[in-house]
Amino acid sequence: MTVTMPWRSSPVSPWDNDEILRAELFSSERLEQHAASLAAAQPVTRRRSARRSLNARLKDNESVLLSAYRSIAAAVEEGHAITPAAEWLLDNYHLLEEQIREIRADLPPGFYRQLPKLADGPFTGYPRVFGLAWGYIAHTDSRFDPDSLRLFVRAYQRVQPLTIGELWAVAITLRIVLVENLRRAAVRIVSSRAARLDADLAADRLLGVNGYATEPDALARRGAGGDAFLPAFVVQLVLRLRDQDPNTTPARRWLEERLISQGTTADEIVHEEHQRQGTANVTVRNIITSMRLLSDVDWTEFFESVSPVDELLRSMSGFAAMDFPSRGQDRTRDCRRGPLGRRCGPGGRDGGRGAPA
Repeated sequence: MTVTMPWRSSPVSPWDNDEILRAELFSSERLEQHAASLAAAQPVTRRRSARRSLNARLKDNESVLLSAYRSIAAAVEEGHAITPAAEWLLDNYHLLEEQIREIRADLPPGFYRQLPKLADGPFTGYPRVFGLAWGYIAHTDSRFDPDSLRLFVRAYQRVQPLTIGELWAVAITLRIVLVENLRRAAVRIVSSRAARLDADLAADRLLGVNGYATEPDALARRGAGGDAFLPAFVVQLVLRLRDQDPNTTPARRWLEERLISQGTTADEIVHEEHQRQGTANVTVRNIITSMRLLSDVDWTEFFESVSPVDELLRSMSGFAAMDFPSRGQDRTRDCRRGPLGRRCGPGGRDGGRGAPA
């Protein structure tokens, strides 16, 4: 499905927020249904759109993740406790660096430009395969499994076949989305830790400890602007003040009244923040585990198992009996002759790329 869409000066961007990419967790059957619905809702366009490139976003992600890594490492050196999610990032940063190197090597600008681009939605102007990978990662909580991905891609192609170039790009695009999601988790790790440190400082002033004089109104002055406190700040402050007498330390009562006026309570925020931290720990673990597994998969075998071109050629000749290089030559020859149509993609030869991403 190729359409021409009117020019959009400022389409919605997938980079508009830093929420961790995590949607409803789908079963295999529901994942296939979602792939089919995505394919039906993702027309492509030949019109170029002035969007920030994935390589530019990758560079930004690399910078944010390095800053987070250094912040976590400094905290450990200072003897501070860190969350399990922070430990995963700290212990596996070398793996992240490998993933970024592979993305840069396997996504040259020429190949990127040839991938069919989406015509509508938040991914307008980005490769269609990027939208596919985003949907898969979101509904698996970043847990990559070759079999579930195979089902997902096949279900997508029953509605809308992908080009050869797009199928080669599946692996590298999954890496891009996983790095993006790790960046989002890392931002939350660092901001939550900063909020806890801020709460400790507020508690020190309220209680007159660690070198500070007692400031009973420190919390009220800090909240004078009316802005809501970050959940991590509230949780840490509640922890520090939980054994204090409300009559001698009224800040706990003030905090409760402030939260009630905002439609919540300290207990609710503590419960929700612990849930968020638990799910973030799982997501970061899934991201790291998936990155490892992505490097172990035989992507040539995966490509041939989901390629409509290969399926067609296997039914027409002795294609299946050939070795992989010979099948690649046969695939290229038939694409150049034109009998396979849009399945080959632009460039007529593996969508402009002859090796797996």
